[in-house]
Amino acid sequence: MPEIVAFVKHGATMITPRLVEKILPLLPKWKIEFTQIKAPTYPHLVEQLQFLANVVEDYAEGVYKDIPFVTLSEAVFALTYSHQPHNIIPDFVPQFGRADDSSVVRSVLIMNEKAFRSYAQEQGIDWNKITDKP
Repeated sequence: MPEIVAFVKHGATMITPRLVEKILPLLPKWKIEFTQIKAPTYPHLVEQLQFLANVVEDYAEGVYKDIPFVTLSEAVFALTYSHQPHNIIPDFVPQFGRADDSSVVRSVLIMNEKAFRSYAQEQGIDWNKITDKP
């Protein structure tokens, strides 16, 4: 997992407030697309992506500002990475196509658990349903 963490941290350095603004109007469409993910090996992935998208939307819209920007940038990186069909493991590869997406998302959730747990609690979301498991 250390390689994935380094990959996420590096990718997150490319996320700027301007990029967050550009992604914000795309998130509703992405959230719909995420619901179409069929990855039984990673049963929590859709819910985790939806959670991260909600965090980014709430931050960008001023609903919830108690997220450090590094946490936000890692969430945005995970969302943009997972949205791309051709990444380390292309999404169309049977059984393994979402392994890299799941690893990126889980690493973001694990690294930022305290901030995300606080967000979930304030929003009335059961953190245990989001989980850091695949």
